[in-house]
Amino acid sequence: MRFLQLCLFVVFSSSATAAVIIPKPPVLDASAYILMDADSGRIIVEHNADQQLPPASMTKMMTSYIAVHELVEGKVQEDTQVPISVNAWKKGGSKMWVREGTDVALMDLLRGIIVQSGNDASIAVAEYLAGSEDAFAGWMNQYAKTFGMTNTQFLNATGWPAEGHHSTARDMATLALHIINDHPTYYELYAEKYYEYNDIRQPNRNKLLWRDPSVDGLKTGHTEEAGYCLTASAKREDTRLIAVVMGTRSEEARARETQKLFGYGFRYFETHKLYSAGDTLQTQAVWLGMQDSVNLTLENDLYLTLPRGSKGELQVEMSTNDYPEAPITAGAQLGKLTIRMEDEVVAELPLIAAANVDEASFFGRFIGRIKLFFTRLLG
Repeated sequence: MRFLQLCLFVVFSSSATAAVIIPKPPVLDASAYILMDADSGRIIVEHNADQQLPPASMTKMMTSYIAVHELVEGKVQEDTQVPISVNAWKKGGSKMWVREGTDVALMDLLRGIIVQSGNDASIAVAEYLAGSEDAFAGWMNQYAKTFGMTNTQFLNATGWPAEGHHSTARDMATLALHIINDHPTYYELYAEKYYEYNDIRQPNRNKLLWRDPSVDGLKTGHTEEAGYCLTASAKREDTRLIAVVMGTRSEEARARETQKLFGYGFRYFETHKLYSAGDTLQTQAVWLGMQDSVNLTLENDLYLTLPRGSKGELQVEMSTNDYPEAPITAGAQLGKLTIRMEDEVVAELPLIAAANVDEASFFGRFIGRIKLFFTRLLG
């Protein structure tokens, strides 16, 4: 198959651009960590990101995700009354302080899970939605598999220590990304600093909510085995980053080490939206169709996370089929978009047809084939 090459250096070019020098990332006092851009998915920093470790109460991010998803799907309501079992009431560790035998609104329990890290609230929600905490854990694992969290296994809804209950920094970042993108309205809950229930006011354990106004979530975790963990997200200008640290030595350390990741990421990198899904990037001639051409576009928005000041070094190439023939179905690949920075390919995506192109009539196809024959002969 032959291709027509079109290089669009003008789009992002600038006059003589000096090389952008990025220092090495910080080395954290943590067992594992990762820093990911939420839009492009680029991993900026990672260390032992796929090491299976106990996630402690960061587990509750999946518990709250499922509960919110049920809300969004209309299967439950914010004021749905959830009964509190003896099992939920007597669970140790961090609590929302619900009382056995009472009914509590689902929205109150969500805040109890997210803000207060309540084990009691987590178990109550799990039992209500799935019948038992064990059944809910199986549901959690189904979601994890769907999200591509390949190194995660949940055995309970709370993160309570259990042999075989594990996750990774990468998988926790993936889960955070789904929380942020899938249910943006309810993501605001993760930024709440305090919540009061049963006359007991408790602060969010994420200290960065007070220290950094760009931080708006997500969840802490701590057990003796897991150490102190944190999944956090921050947005500055048009760049949102997700950081996960696991296995730090103290509550202060997990906040401090996470700040190092954010400081490095925001100081030296920025994210640009280059194209939106549906943007016409090129118009391609079509043979033997009811229309003579079709617009080419991308299936999804294209974001790139780049060293600050380096956008002008991008080189964009579009390669397309010489002689595409109708019929063409919307979404069919008719070319390729390649973006390079110096000799490195930073993105490569299919160019797809933005619309259907039906076959021409018999007479139109006859004339078109004659034209195509001579075009190929002379071209």
